[in-house]
Amino acid sequence: MAISDLAIYPGSFDPITNGHVDLVKRTLRVFDKVIVAIASNPDKDRSLFSLQERIDMVNEVFADLRGRVTAASFQGLLVDYAERKGSTVVIRGLRAISDFEYEFQMAMMNHRLKPKLETFFMMTGESEFYTSSRLVKEVASLGGDVSGLVPDNVLAKLREKFKR
Repeated sequence: MAISDLAIYPGSFDPITNGHVDLVKRTLRVFDKVIVAIASNPDKDRSLFSLQERIDMVNEVFADLRGRVTAASFQGLLVDYAERKGSTVVIRGLRAISDFEYEFQMAMMNHRLKPKLETFFMMTGESEFYTSSRLVKEVASLGGDVSGLVPDNVLAKLREKFKR
């Protein structure tokens, strides 16, 4: 029995980094399609980029893979979103050992809520393992150069946000 031809890659993607891009492209070696599912929680959202800006940036990054990669937002439980989309697979990236405990807990809770939902962990590429959206935003806000850590369209948006 096949697992799924569709994988869900959830996160805040504020902003999307080259590490995220690498994970999506590697996921496409295994699954036919990926939804980059951008979590939306209006009550807690303190994102640098609006939800629509994040969706637009992801769609721009993967314009050449339109049809295989889609950006969308979701609210509520990831397991319910995956079920609505007909996917039984969630992709999560691991950068370091410190990520594992949290991701493992989330995977186990998701599996408990929806036993047919599987979480696939992928190691981040060696050139991106230290990169996070939080760190990129912090460095960019202080005037540091984050080129090479984010796609060009995202770099332009960061420079615009921080007027650099």
